[in-house]
Amino acid sequence: MGNGDALHLTFGIIGNATGLFLFLSPTVTFKRIIAKRSTEQFSGIPYVMTLLNCLLAAWYGLPFITTNNYLVSAINGVGALIESIYVLIFLIFAPKKEKAKILGLLVCILTLFSAVVLVSLFALHKEKQRKLVCGFASTIFSIIMYASPLSVMRVVIKTKSVEYMPFLLSLFVFLCGCCWLVYGLIGKDIFLIVPNGFGTVLGTMQLILYTIYYKNEGEAKKPTMDGSLEMGLNNPYQLEKQPNCS
Repeated sequence: MGNGDALHLTFGIIGNATGLFLFLSPTVTFKRIIAKRSTEQFSGIPYVMTLLNCLLAAWYGLPFITTNNYLVSAINGVGALIESIYVLIFLIFAPKKEKAKILGLLVCILTLFSAVVLVSLFALHKEKQRKLVCGFASTIFSIIMYASPLSVMRVVIKTKSVEYMPFLLSLFVFLCGCCWLVYGLIGKDIFLIVPNGFGTVLGTMQLILYTIYYKNEGEAKKPTMDGSLEMGLNNPYQLEKQPNCS
C-alpha cells in the first residue's frame, strides 16, 4: 500500500467516525419525543432528506458504481439505518396531518432512490455513466444535508448567542466535511470534493460564529430542555412561548 492509499484509508476511517457522531447527534431529540410521546414542534423532513442522502451515497460507494469507495458505503449504510429508525419513531408519535406529510415525502424519496438504482443497473452500461448519474444525485442531497444548519446560524446571528448551536455538533460538521474533502481530493473524486467542500466551509462558518458569540452563551432564552437548538424544529422561536419545554 502506497502513501496515497494509506492516507486515503486513514481519512476515510476518520470520516466514518465523525460521520457517525453527526448521525447520532439527534438522539436527544428522539429521546424527548419518546418521553413525551409527541413530536411537538419538531419536523421530520430533515431526517427523511438525510435518509435519502445516505441511501444515495451508500449506493454511490458500491464497487460497481465507483472503485475504492467502500468506506463511503459503510458509513452511509449505517447512517441510512439510523435515519430509518428516526423516521419510524417520528411516524409513530406524529399527529395525523404531519404523519401523512412525512409518509408522502418518504414514498417520494424511496421512489427517487429506486429510480436511480434501476437506471444505474439497467440503463447505464458504462462505469463512467453510472458514476456521473449516481454521483450527481448524491452530491445534490449531500449539499442539502450540510445546508440544514443554516437556519440555526441565522438564529445565532439574530440572538447574538450560541445558546442554540452546540459546539460539538458544529465541530463535527467541520471535521466530517474536512475528512471527506481530503478523502475526495486524494481519490480525485469530484462528487465527494464538491459537497464536502461545502460542508467544510459551512462548518468553518459555524465555528467562527461560535468564536464571536460564545461569551454571550446563557444570555438568551433556552428553547429546548438541554439548552440547544434542535435542527429539526419547524420554528425555533415557537418553543420559547412554551414554558413546559424549557
